[in-house]
Amino acid sequence: MIKLLWRFLLLAALAAGFAWLADRPGTLTIRWLGREIQMSFIAGVVLAVLAVVAIWFVWSLFRRLWGSPQAVGRWYSFRKNRKGYESLSRGIIAAGAGDATAAAKHAAIAGNALADEPLVNVLAAQAAQLKGDRAQVKRIFEEMTKSPDTEALGLRGLFSEARQSGDVSAARRHAERALALNPRLSWASTAVLQLQSAAKDWNAATATLVQQTKSGLVPQPEGLRKQAAMLAAQALALEDSDKPRALDFALRAHKLDPALVPAGLVAARVLITQASTRKASKILKETWALSPHPDLADVQAHLIPGDGPDARLDRVRDLLKEDKLRDNGGGLEGAVALARAAIRAKRWDMARDALKPYADDRPQARVCALMADIEEAQGDKGRAREWLSRAIHAPRDPIWVSDGVASPRWTPVSPVSGEIVPCEWKAPFEMPEQLEADRPAAMEAIEAPKPAAEAAPRSLEPPKMVQPQRPPDDPGLPEDFDRPTGRSQPAEG
Repeated sequence: MIKLLWRFLLLAALAAGFAWLADRPGTLTIRWLGREIQMSFIAGVVLAVLAVVAIWFVWSLFRRLWGSPQAVGRWYSFRKNRKGYESLSRGIIAAGAGDATAAAKHAAIAGNALADEPLVNVLAAQAAQLKGDRAQVKRIFEEMTKSPDTEALGLRGLFSEARQSGDVSAARRHAERALALNPRLSWASTAVLQLQSAAKDWNAATATLVQQTKSGLVPQPEGLRKQAAMLAAQALALEDSDKPRALDFALRAHKLDPALVPAGLVAARVLITQASTRKASKILKETWALSPHPDLADVQAHLIPGDGPDARLDRVRDLLKEDKLRDNGGGLEGAVALARAAIRAKRWDMARDALKPYADDRPQARVCALMADIEEAQGDKGRAREWLSRAIHAPRDPIWVSDGVASPRWTPVSPVSGEIVPCEWKAPFEMPEQLEADRPAAMEAIEAPKPAAEAAPRSLEPPKMVQPQRPPDDPGLPEDFDRPTGRSQPAEG
């Protein structure tokens, strides 16, 4: 509409101009080379306009004729590029459909037509992968790394090939190069972190986590928790060989994540060796308030080496009393910790009262074992055998679990995915059919208890778990390291 309006205005202006000239007649005289030409002024204007139009037409024709070879070349180039892009599109579709022959054919056509198109190399690599030509795939990705535009893509392809072939060092090298090229590459950062964790290179893994947090690849709270897990792993590995460094790592981890049990345990144990019992107790209480764990109560009980069972019981009660002001005294973990300390101090009624809220329905195996100790100590052998029978088929005790895999030791890395997924202290998963099968067996054991000589051996240690098909990952701790664990210690006295 605007264009039509402008055209109308232009025509109106031209008409007004000619009308203005027509109202003002005059004579135009041209003298050139001894000749004189006279005409009206309007005729002269018309001839001048026609001359300009004729000159423009001749110049345009000459320019077209002069540039016709280049125009023909551009046309053929356009046709070639169009054919190349059509082959590229068809090849990508064929590769997605899994047609290796068609993908390779279209990749060759597109490669001849589009020599500088990065997608051609991508299609050629996909076609080679479909055909199983790994040497060709590697060569294509190496060529891609030579161009700044496709270097990151080539490195990712080389990383995938190295990982599939089992070349861990090459995979790590390619991922680190890609990460140095662009720190915000999520795949490179995740791959580097997984490989560093698998190699137990906790220092490098911590640095990568810091970079991830700064780059915004992971939320800051999650990044801080993972950094704390890495620092705790370093502290555990150094506790026996370098206590000052272990304490430094443990305190840094505790500051980042006060709920991290291994960090609090290492810090408290090292501080106890340095006679800093007050500071150790403070750390233990802070961690217990967020994550109750039996090892925390055990270290709190042994805060002063050489003390007797009564003094240890008082320290456990102090831990639960302070926590009870804010929560519930640690719930089941608090009750178990108090019962164990009370049994060692031969305070049977206190131990029974602590476990009473958790002894109904289907109590855990450790609760049943502790109740059996209490009953036997008070002379009721029948009730003790009944509790031991229930312990055999009771729900599993809590243990360190990461991605569904149970382990007696805390690990910062998932044994399934290789990612930093710190263990959780919880009861492992039980199959519904296992629960159904356990009920009649438990009832038979209760109805017909074995004689005392044939009864299962009494122990505060929970029944052994069925080992998972995938063994738990080793977090890089010494072979003789056995802490923190969820296992109970035998009763003293």
